[in-house]
Amino acid sequence: MRKILSILSLALVLGMTTGCKEEKKSNIIITEKPKPVTPKKPQKIGDYEQSLKVEWRGIKYTVEMKLTACDSLPMVKDGANLYFDNVIVLRIVRQDGVEFYSHKFTKRNFDQYLPDNYRKNGALLGIVYVKSDSQFLYFTASVGSPDKSSYDYIPLVLKVHRLGSHCYEEPSLLYRVITQ
Repeated sequence: MRKILSILSLALVLGMTTGCKEEKKSNIIITEKPKPVTPKKPQKIGDYEQSLKVEWRGIKYTVEMKLTACDSLPMVKDGANLYFDNVIVLRIVRQDGVEFYSHKFTKRNFDQYLPDNYRKNGALLGIVYVKSDSQFLYFTASVGSPDKSSYDYIPLVLKVHRLGSHCYEEPSLLYRVITQ
């Protein structure tokens, strides 16, 4: 037992003398070279087409909406990501194939109803048919965050008149239009 205690004591003393040795200090710091940050390419919100059959004033129509990312419009920004804004072509075609209405919409069509942050960083997200009455076909258009996971948008009212013109209404009237 004495031999074991003396060996352990000797090992402890050796460990303490070699463990307390001060290491030479160096001014050299070794790190990884930072990788260059490459900016992401502008993203498309998504090209989309929709066709819907509706009856209006006793005549059958096809309402066609085609959303396309447009590289000639100013980019919109959501956080650090850049997106292409969209152009939407809305066409209304009679049953006999004659085009009743066609218009190319951009976010600028709705400028008067948009706050500054939506004018600058919002994208035209879509136009959807809602209903009709004897005078108008009603649509909702939306301008908002280009991020697909966001629900940040402003709904807008677009009306197409029976004579082929269109007009807009205040966004606050949307609820009244849909529920009537």
